[in-house]
Amino acid sequence: PLTRVKTHAPSLTTAYKAATATLKQHNLTGTRAKVYLVLDRSASMRPYYKDGSAQALAEQTLALAAHLDPEATVPVFFFSTELDGTGEITLTDHENKIDDLHAGLGRMGRTSYHAAVEAVLAHHGKEAAPGTTALVIFQTDGAPDAKTPATQSLTEAAKTHPAVFFSFVAFGDPENKAFDYLRKLKTPNTSHFLAGETPRELTDKELYEGVLANWRP
Repeated sequence: PLTRVKTHAPSLTTAYKAATATLKQHNLTGTRAKVYLVLDRSASMRPYYKDGSAQALAEQTLALAAHLDPEATVPVFFFSTELDGTGEITLTDHENKIDDLHAGLGRMGRTSYHAAVEAVLAHHGKEAAPGTTALVIFQTDGAPDAKTPATQSLTEAAKTHPAVFFSFVAFGDPENKAFDYLRKLKTPNTSHFLAGETPRELTDKELYEGVLANWRP
């Protein structure tokens, strides 16, 4: 697989190697899972698209998927008030892909976690064999506008899709009260990582540590 990454996506080699080390550290080497990426398109996310943070997270997600998924393909879900759109990134088609997809999705809205959770589960149910393990890297920069539907959708997901894990990655000031929702979330299928106000400055390893810390497939 490293040779495949070097051949098709040389820019991902460093991230791929960091993922190798982090997976090994957590005894996850050889684990197979579908990997999904959810990106927040609430209005406050604008700077994170502009400075390349969203694109960078997508590339780190793809490098991780190159370990976990033989197809090395990451379906991407954009959400704001509702599901804004979907796309996918692959080793041969990932450069600037997030910016291109985002640019075609129109105005940015609010923050409806449940819309994204439901869309991911519907896609996973249709495309993957029943019981297939999945890791959902769920990026956001704030709390859900509607907390009850968000919690209900995650609680329901734990029952209906126990093999699907939601690893939240929060962009923004870790002290922000908005992240209290994630801090207090007690569902067994979720974890959260506060990536800070400059997520692009994290090393690949720091990001993978945060994403994989509580995932035990």
